[in-house]
Amino acid sequence: MEDKIHIEYYETDNGKCPYLDWEADLPRELRAQIRKRLNRIRLGNFGDFDHIEGSLYELRKRNHSGAGSPIYYGKKRNKILILLCTGDKRSQKRDIERAKKYWLELGG
Repeated sequence: MEDKIHIEYYETDNGKCPYLDWEADLPRELRAQIRKRLNRIRLGNFGDFDHIEGSLYELRKRNHSGAGSPIYYGKKRNKILILLCTGDKRSQKRDIERAKKYWLELGG
């Protein structure tokens, strides 16, 4: 089956990828859960998400305790999803501002 959504990752000018850096530090089980979710998104099933503004969104990810790490992304032409960064409830406002900055750098 062909992917409906193509996923890319935001990269800073110095070659860092905030999303992949965050993912690499996750416990293996949580990383596997998130990758399964990304595979479902590739097929068009976004699950629990929230619109922030414009073409900027938040994937909501909750663990068994109810806590979660939102994943911020931008969408272009309904085909390309660009994972920007992540955060948590304590830093949500700052994380959203960072996601907006990254998205604007990409012309979003």
